[in-house]
Amino acid sequence: MTRPLDHITVVSLEHAIAAPFCTRQLADLGARVIKVERPGGGDFARDYDTRAQGMASHFVWVNRSKESLTLDLKQPEALAVLWELLASADVLVQNLAPGAAARMGLSWEALQVQNPRLVVCDISGYGSDGPYRDKKAYDLLIQSEAGYLSVTGTPEEPCKSGNSIADIAAGMYAYTSVLAALMQREKTGQGSRIDVSMLESLAEWMGFPLYYAYGGATPPPRNAASHATIYPYGPFVAGDGGTVMLGLQNEREWKLFCEHVMLQPGLADDPRFDSNARRNEHRAELKALILAVFGTLTAAQVIGRLEDAHIANARMNTMAEVWAHPQLQARGRVQQVDTPEGPLDALLPPGAHSSFAYRMDPIPAVGEHTEAILRALGRNDEQVAALRASKAI
Repeated sequence: MTRPLDHITVVSLEHAIAAPFCTRQLADLGARVIKVERPGGGDFARDYDTRAQGMASHFVWVNRSKESLTLDLKQPEALAVLWELLASADVLVQNLAPGAAARMGLSWEALQVQNPRLVVCDISGYGSDGPYRDKKAYDLLIQSEAGYLSVTGTPEEPCKSGNSIADIAAGMYAYTSVLAALMQREKTGQGSRIDVSMLESLAEWMGFPLYYAYGGATPPPRNAASHATIYPYGPFVAGDGGTVMLGLQNEREWKLFCEHVMLQPGLADDPRFDSNARRNEHRAELKALILAVFGTLTAAQVIGRLEDAHIANARMNTMAEVWAHPQLQARGRVQQVDTPEGPLDALLPPGAHSSFAYRMDPIPAVGEHTEAILRALGRNDEQVAALRASKAI
């Protein structure tokens, strides 16, 4: 069974999350991804922690199905190897510091001369120009600059996302932009340059609060896990300590909630709560009533009532419960990939395709494929040994 990108070779000068997440998704679709790493330690994300069977949690998530090539790009011999790879590659993805690739001679203009069909995707915090071009950009800082922190958290304190949302957004837009550029190349025969910034990616995801506060209007308040304008909508604690998420979208559901969940049908017509605007205005009073009922029930009993009333609901799962989620298990979404430390569970990418299976190959050790790649480029034993002796690889 063929995959959509089986014929595509990607070279990536990547570290951390944004670029590796982009290229892992290209690998999922069959692309050959050659990950260029520093000799010795490799991608610094390998050292973030040791939570995944002795390996870093971030790294194992975004680096399966890749080949690891170690090159010290400060050495001319190593840079020459990279140029050879790029001469026939389809895509270059890089998220080095702003201007670092150009200082090595890897500008879009120079690359286009050597390989006019090459697609070059540059990922950075703020983009390749503008007053913030050289500003350091980490995920939390971009969450702040993009306004995410201003609408996330409690009224007393902003909270960051529990995952690397700015990196993920940039990686997703880089991934889809590369796919678009490859489709465009089929029409024109020419490669192109893509300039993806973390700020612009996360700002796009902020569309609702941006327009909600358009023209100087009051922005959505920080309401922890509750909805800013709809109530009841969010987390409620049951008597056994479990947290149940629920959401009411309209007045029909509100009446069902009062009758079948609260067992208080008359509450539906209480003038404090007979519209969403009034429920939102009196949310503290309504919350106290809901918690008084939920406090006599277990989380499972609350969910049972919500299900019977056809009210949207969910459990607040732990990470262990997500790995064991019955829906993911029933759909076969948890599989295994090999790693240097043995097999590891991995989630299949979203979207089940009838025409192909996602590639789920091993996570590479640092430099695992260096010699094989060099020999495929024509280097003999003596030349490989010389590169290793000089620490170019």
